[in-house]
Amino acid sequence: MKLIAKILLAAVLAAALVPAFYGCTDSRESINVFNWGEYIDPDVIKTFESETGMRVNYTTYATNEELYAKLTSGGANYDVVIPSDYMLSRFISEGMLEKLNFDNIPNFSYITKEYQNPVYDPQNEYSVPYMWGTVVLIYNTKYVPEPDSWDILWDEQYKGQIIMFDNSRDAFGISLLRLGYSVNTTNAAELEHAAAELSKQRELVQGYYMDEIFNKMGGEEAWIAPYYAGDALTMMEDNPDVAAVFPKEGTNRFVDAVCIPKGAQNKEGAEKFIDFLMRPDIAAQNSEYIGYATPNGSAYELLGDEITSDPVAYPSDEILANTEMFINLPDDINRLKDSLWIDIRGGLLN
Repeated sequence: MKLIAKILLAAVLAAALVPAFYGCTDSRESINVFNWGEYIDPDVIKTFESETGMRVNYTTYATNEELYAKLTSGGANYDVVIPSDYMLSRFISEGMLEKLNFDNIPNFSYITKEYQNPVYDPQNEYSVPYMWGTVVLIYNTKYVPEPDSWDILWDEQYKGQIIMFDNSRDAFGISLLRLGYSVNTTNAAELEHAAAELSKQRELVQGYYMDEIFNKMGGEEAWIAPYYAGDALTMMEDNPDVAAVFPKEGTNRFVDAVCIPKGAQNKEGAEKFIDFLMRPDIAAQNSEYIGYATPNGSAYELLGDEITSDPVAYPSDEILANTEMFINLPDDINRLKDSLWIDIRGGLLN
């Protein structure tokens, strides 16, 4: 679906849901869902509400770090959240999630074995995989020859036309891969080396963005950016001059999973929503709309060949062999990385 249509539908959905979330009295049972921006088909929520009579109060965040801050700041109450793998692992280690009652989630059986008992939730006690994807390098073919390396994000000839991730984990991941290091390094010297390179890049970038990249790349306000494969497909549909590649140094492969924060007010309703998201027809509809790859085997079979054969959405085994998933890092490494990122963004690191 074209991005503008997505935005309009999302705006309509948000307008309908905001009054409920901020105190509108409604006798219906409700759940509070906190998800990434542009990461669900609004019709999926409408269908759930119609079939169950429950009300979904839906709000969005832009990064895993923003989600973590919300859940740890107090005052925010959510029944369903959808973090990425490494952040979900952190939630588990800090006791921030409820264990799921899988008797209420029978559609979990449709999740392929590959995505069951993952490294971030080894016993599959806390989460159900929602979507998976990769980070790709996006570029405008009118202005940029096809790149093959993350180096282009440091190429001075494109100064002012480069966008960078506005979150530390993805930004450091790219810099570490470019230098030949693991995205999960716990070596302080390697992190500082990656930070120094990100500091050099700072003067070349137009800005640090997340969802704003849609308009920036679609409207040719920028020419080069890293971003998530599902969103890249949306940008490519919106602007046929936009293309995506997998850099030779490798990239991040991620899984986003649905879970329930500790103390959720409607755990049973949340589990009903999770089960609904896993229903093959719903999972297929949702995957097709947002452009991300589904871990649901039966949903995959419902998708057309045009989708499942797309090399950006479903990369080859060769490409996937050159990917690395983020894992939760030790607290001291997270503190170092976050401190370095603040200095990079503030222009304080030389």
